[in-house]
Amino acid sequence: MSVGVLLVTHRPLAGDLLRIATDILGRSPLGVACCEVINDTPIDEILTRCTHLAATIDQGEGVLVLTDLYGATPANVARAFADSCARARVVSGLNLPMLLRTLNYATLDLDSLAEKALSGGRDGVRQDT
Repeated sequence: MSVGVLLVTHRPLAGDLLRIATDILGRSPLGVACCEVINDTPIDEILTRCTHLAATIDQGEGVLVLTDLYGATPANVARAFADSCARARVVSGLNLPMLLRTLNYATLDLDSLAEKALSGGRDGVRQDT
């Protein structure tokens, strides 16, 4: 069993990042689903879609939700989903290093995987001088 990963982003970011990550890794070692939000989509519709997708990837260890922009609609929906699901964690600020770090630690439990995602996103941002 493993944690499922749900990417909730503005369209088309989730699918693009997942395609790039699986190209780099050769495959996705975790169950991953994408919920891409189109502007003006009713929040209830997005939440229903997230709930359905999460059910397809949750293998009993919970769901890590990665979302692109804290405070925007995808993150707000992710938070609402997590509030209704005891085995869900949300990390905002999704970027490619965060996703790669998450996928590379497929054996971690939900809380540890959320910490790895956070560190991957944070540590993957650098300024070259």
